[in-house]
Amino acid sequence: MSILLAHVLFKITFAKNYNHTISMYWTLELASYLSDAPWPATKDELIDYSIRTGAPLEVVENLQSMEEEGGEIYESIEEIWPDYPTEEDYLWNEDEY
Repeated sequence: MSILLAHVLFKITFAKNYNHTISMYWTLELASYLSDAPWPATKDELIDYSIRTGAPLEVVENLQSMEEEGGEIYESIEEIWPDYPTEEDYLWNEDEY
């Protein structure tokens, strides 16, 4: 077992055993580590992908803290982080350039 995975599992086990909540936060930088993930994907597939690609520990922790109902499949990062910026969020007009 890798050190990263062992650390994540320890933190989750500790939080569950001692009634600590694990808060999830996303930044554009953290979410970018999932931009090339194999969508659609389950929570476990995304965790495995983030560990294999060397994403920061915060990405793995965020994915671990997500509540999941029976192997839910996520189609894109927007389903995990609804505020993820899309092309519609940018104000420039590509036709002008």
